[in-house]
Order: sequence, then C-alpha cells, then structure tokens
Amino acid sequence: MTRIFGALPCSFAYPFPVSDTVILLLFAMGALSPLLTFAHLWQVKEWRLDRLIDHFHSEGVLRKLLGVLRVPIVAAMLLFASAGILSPLFATQGALSILALLLIVQLCLWRQPMPVWTSKAKMIVGGSVLLTLIIGILVQQLWSGILLPCIILLQPFSVIFIWSLLLPIDTFLKRRILYRAKALREAQSNLIVIGITGSMGKTTTKELIACALGETAVATPAYVNSEIGVARWMIQTLTPDPSPRGRGEVLIIEMGAYRRGEIALLCSIAKPQIGVVTAIGTQHIALFGSQEELLAAKGELIEALPENGRAFINVDSTMAGKLQKNALCPVTTVGTGGVRDLEAFDIEETPHGIRFRVGETIFTLPLHGTHNVTNVLLAIAVGEHLGIQRSVIAERLSRFQPLKGTFSIEEHAGVTILNDTHNCSPESARAAIRWAESKHAAEKVLLTSGIIEQGSATEHVHQELGKQSVPVFTRVIFLNKKFAQFFAQGFGKNVELFSKEIAPVKPGTLLVCLGRMPRSAMERLLPDNSC
Repeated sequence: MTRIFGALPCSFAYPFPVSDTVILLLFAMGALSPLLTFAHLWQVKEWRLDRLIDHFHSEGVLRKLLGVLRVPIVAAMLLFASAGILSPLFATQGALSILALLLIVQLCLWRQPMPVWTSKAKMIVGGSVLLTLIIGILVQQLWSGILLPCIILLQPFSVIFIWSLLLPIDTFLKRRILYRAKALREAQSNLIVIGITGSMGKTTTKELIACALGETAVATPAYVNSEIGVARWMIQTLTPDPSPRGRGEVLIIEMGAYRRGEIALLCSIAKPQIGVVTAIGTQHIALFGSQEELLAAKGELIEALPENGRAFINVDSTMAGKLQKNALCPVTTVGTGGVRDLEAFDIEETPHGIRFRVGETIFTLPLHGTHNVTNVLLAIAVGEHLGIQRSVIAERLSRFQPLKGTFSIEEHAGVTILNDTHNCSPESARAAIRWAESKHAAEKVLLTSGIIEQGSATEHVHQELGKQSVPVFTRVIFLNKKFAQFFAQGFGKNVELFSKEIAPVKPGTLLVCLGRMPRSAMERLLPDNSC
C-alpha cells in the first residue's frame, strides 16, 4: 500500500489494494459537491461578502458552510480510527467513498446546486478545484491521508481564497466595463434614459413603462439592476445591432442597491433624465444598516437628475414622498388619495386584474393587486410626459403581461397560484396577504421562503406577518426553519416545514407563493405533482 498509509497502525487489514490515484479521485469527488453548493450560494448573493455574511447570520454558519451529513461522516471516521475500531486507511477510504457517493446521488437526483456558468463562476470554481487538488496531493504525500476528508469540509474557504485572489482582476475588468458603458452612453446624447428604484415594485413598474411607451423603449432584463449588470446590458444595447429587434430611443433601467453610493455610480454611467421612485420600505435593511441609509441610497437617483429632467414619485409611500425635497428638477407625484398630480379613482379588483379611473379615462389591466395601481400611475405619468396620449397608454396597458413571479396568477391542476417569487419584501408580503384575504377559495395556503436581509427586525417582521395571516390561511408552509419559528409566534398555529413528504394541496386551493424558491417547490404541492 502507500508509503503514508502503510506506516500507520491498523486493527483491520484492508481487504483490497487501493492506489493513491483512487484515493485522490474519491477526495476530488467528495470535495466537488460542497464546492459547487457554496459557489452557487455565493453567486446568488452576487459574490458580495456583505450579503453572504448576512445570509450566514440568518441561516446559520455551520450548516451552510459544512452541510448536514458531512460533519458526522468525518467525525465518525476520526472516532473509529483514533479508537482503533477501524484502520486509518479503512476509515479514510470509507469516508471518502461515502462523500463521493453523496455527489453521485445528488447529481442523479438533480439535487446538486450549480452556479450559472458565467466567466467569473468558471474562474472561481476552476481555481478552487485546482487549489483543492494541490492541497490534497500535498497532504497525502507530506502528512497523512486521513486528513483528506477533513479538507473536504473546508471547501467554502477555498472558494473564498480564489475569489480574493481574483478580486484585483475582477475590479479592473469591472472598471473597464463601466467605463465602456459610460462612453457609449455619452456618445448618444439624444437618448432618453429612465431610472427606476424603490424597495418594491421596481420590476413591475419597469415593465409597465415599457408597455406604455411601446416599441421605442428597451428595458433591462429580469434580475439586471446592479451597476455591472446594467453596464453589460448597456454595452450590448447601445452597440449597433443588426438584428430585427433594433435599438430603442428610450432606455428603461431598473436600479437596485445594497449600500449607499451604488445608485449614484449607476447614474454616473447611465445619466438618467427621468427618475421614478416606486415605494420605499425595509427591503435589504440589514445591509443598509438603517432606514435613513436606505432612504438616502434610493434618493441618489433623484439627486442625479438634471435641472431639465423630471422626477416621478409615488407619494402613497411616505418614505418615497420625502425624496421630493432632494430634486433639482420638477417632480410629478402619483397616488390614490389626497393631493396628487396624478390620482386614481374608483379602484377595484376584478377576476381578470385591476380597474380604475384617471380623469375620464378607464384603465383595465390584467395585473392583480390594488397595490399595483400606483405602479400603473407612474407608467401613465411617464408616458404622458413623453408625449403619449392617455387613451393610447390605456389601450397599450390593457394588453400588459406581467413577468412570471411578479404578482402573477397561474392555474394548474385546479389550483390557483399567486406567484410572487421574483423577490419579496415585508411590504409586498403584506400586500399579497391582503389580496389573498379578498379572494374566495376552498382553502388558502401560504408557501414562503420568508423575508431575507432584515437584520435585527427579522423576528418582528415575521411575527407581524404571522398575525396578519391568522384570518387568511388555513395552512402555512415555510422553506426556512428559523423564519418559520418567528412566523409561528405571531400565527399561533402550526407552521409546516417544506420536505419531500409534504402533503399536496387540493383542487380549489389558492396557493400563495412568496419569496425566492425553486419552481419544484411549488410543483410538489400541486395535486399529483402536476404542473
């Protein structure tokens, strides 16, 4: 056997010879699963340390870093080897075989989380795999092969290490992308750019404005609202394109942020003349640190507008209304009550969407939730500002189709699904619960991953949502155990945890799905798992 393993005492003879190469292969397979899982998680958090740390704070560090099964497997190996129950060789290869088998099982069941294979993900994952193999070879040759399963537990740190090594290169490339996007924008001085921000409703409002403006407008795709994502999209959009899609005269840019300065940076690149603020609540407040910081970050869009620009603000949102004083340009306010520049009347929810009146014009949209009325008003106001007649806007919006996951309604196997999984804030969750309360259904069921990045307010937010849900839902299912405990304190009734054995809902049920979750989670709850 090998030099290292042969030098170790053993109580059981190993039944068949195993080469160093096989040991390393099992080690590499065992390490690949936690490496890919962590890379997937961090990519979802946009490779940001602040979001990753907050995730660990809310979800628990050890479970996310080490997993559920790997620690007991490695601990059992060390215990059996140190007690002389198994030879170090037998214990090591047994642990590595089990860890490698976990990867195979997860791949076969399509349960292995995978990052989206962007250039950055390829470099980080590839570098981490190479680093892991080098460490594995050095440990096997210079120390003891029994340490190999322990190294598997440290895969997240190899990803973090490679990320830190690549950070200067990533920063340099990012600056080049931002500079190129800025140069392309400055070269097209006649282009109209609309920036949209807020804590909720950004994506829906972006799509509504694009619908109201028609073919002259091009909007950022779903989930593209960071400075680097927007810059890449601008480079693609502003570069001459021979395709039939062509280029628009108006760019509509969704602007998200987790820290102050990020929207200001986006505005320095995109140079919006029109700014739209939907509503400001508490989304990502754990990263901002306070409501004041969050408000200041969102206000960067209004502050960046030129004096000949125009700001559009939903003043039904008290926090958003405070940004009027930040504007150097004229401000148009919209809302559903009080003194507003553009106001909706006779608001009602129909089986097919929402209906309301602005002046003498009736607007009927296949968009659900009366909280979306202010988002529609913002689209109407922007459209009219750009010279489109109100009747034309009404006709265009009557054909609006919301993006899936943005308060959209689906029907499957006799179950009505409210799909609001694009994102979730306390405010949008409350709106969804109110909407569900107004509907008739044989049973109402809530499926949710909870509200992330709420910091010290996490417990209170979920308790309040639990209280609001008492008269609405007969059944509540959580994908997050910690959030479920907080929600149950306010709900006062049993809260289920999502699992493979979860009982499906019955036909005639209204299933409300809130927060990011895999499509498979919704499908598992449908009768006969049909979708």
